[in-house]
Amino acid sequence: MSSATSSPVTVETINPKVLKCEYAVRGEIVTHAQRLQQELQEKPGSHPFDEILYCNIGNPQSLGQQPITFFREVLALCDHPSILDREETQGLFSLDAIARARQILNQIPSRATGAYSHSQGIKGLRDSIAAGIATRDGFPANADDIFLTDGASPVVHMMMQLLLRSEEDGILCPIPQYPLYSASIALHGGTLVPYYLDEATGWGLEVSEVKKQLEAARSKGIIVRALVVINPGNPTGQVLAEDNQREIVEFCKKEGLVLLADEVYQENIYIDNKKFNSFKKISRSMGYGEKDIALVSFQSVSKGYHGECGKRGGYMEVTGFSADVREQIYKVASVNLCSNISGQILASLVMNPPKVGDKSFKSFSAEKNGILSSLGRRAKTLEDAFNSLEGVTCNKAEGAMYLFPWLHLPQKAIKAAEAAKKAPDAFYAHRLLDATGVVVVPGSGFGQVPGTWHVRCTILPQEDKIPAIVSRLTAFHEAFMDEFRD
Repeated sequence: MSSATSSPVTVETINPKVLKCEYAVRGEIVTHAQRLQQELQEKPGSHPFDEILYCNIGNPQSLGQQPITFFREVLALCDHPSILDREETQGLFSLDAIARARQILNQIPSRATGAYSHSQGIKGLRDSIAAGIATRDGFPANADDIFLTDGASPVVHMMMQLLLRSEEDGILCPIPQYPLYSASIALHGGTLVPYYLDEATGWGLEVSEVKKQLEAARSKGIIVRALVVINPGNPTGQVLAEDNQREIVEFCKKEGLVLLADEVYQENIYIDNKKFNSFKKISRSMGYGEKDIALVSFQSVSKGYHGECGKRGGYMEVTGFSADVREQIYKVASVNLCSNISGQILASLVMNPPKVGDKSFKSFSAEKNGILSSLGRRAKTLEDAFNSLEGVTCNKAEGAMYLFPWLHLPQKAIKAAEAAKKAPDAFYAHRLLDATGVVVVPGSGFGQVPGTWHVRCTILPQEDKIPAIVSRLTAFHEAFMDEFRD
């Protein structure tokens, strides 16, 4: 008989897949940072810095980015429709926001944002998103291919549920990768098949490397089901060239792989000689139709210039799947009833923002361009700062919200990390946090070529905070290298 005082749930008795799952972006470093922040609040002056500077997660509004006015106006009006007909509303809200809110409310059964919707998402909003995709790509899109979700993360979990039957099923993922993928694959009991991005060529995606890893996995009896591509890259910040994307599409077609296209940073492009092209646009321009290639494209309201992480909105566009498989995807979506309505509305606004001639277009464009221009400047300043440090090399952030500098650490530092039972990059990140209050994520949480060490640093702190980050980082790094110089 078991003891009445023993817990029915212990670490030894929970699902081992949960134990295997890790998510570095909110891991040990961040927990420690939050503890330091509380200590600063309770006892100012208790640390050699006066604030924690979070550079660990792509959470723009938590770091001071302001929401887009038009989007918030429409959301407010949809959530409180009784004010639409009040005279004073026209003085507080732009006329096109009022018109858009009316249009959206007319698409919602019972005009209630607090009610469940269709499990795939409100039809009128999916129509709007499909129209936005068609405008972006120059090829038709179908609302029936759109599944509205609570951000892009549920899409990843949904596709892993669909594709992974056992550990014998594998998913090709870039290394470095966003740890949602490794976590989701672990939770759903599959095998992550890594392919390494080429740091020497600016985190290039070489199809020959993907092919090598595919063949190696197959030789071990792993059935590789899909290829994940993150474009623009997280944590690596590269933007794929069109020719490279064509190679990837051709590879997936030839090898019978589902192409999982993570495109949540499609608005975050900071260099003039690169532009975002969706994988759907690329595949259609190659002559591949709806039935020729299985493609799932993700978009989110959390990134871009809008940064509405807390609203949890996003979608996946599913093409190239048979009708009976799509029924199963719909069934899984139905288990969750529906995604939240505010996120659905935001997803439709992101894909159909104000246009030339609309009342809000000028102010919307100023807000959007101001945010993206500032992000570009922050990326360049931080990139230059990392490259100025002894033993650090940092590729350009062409897009997304991150830098992933390579730390060429002295052997003495690596041995000190081993003695502390930490990975060398985690050792560095902990020391940086304790000395400066700057929070970065160790590269080991994203995967990296064995024997190399990195950190991921966001470009999201507001511009007036960037000089403090640079000065604290520079002083710390110089002292660190002096301490551990071989």
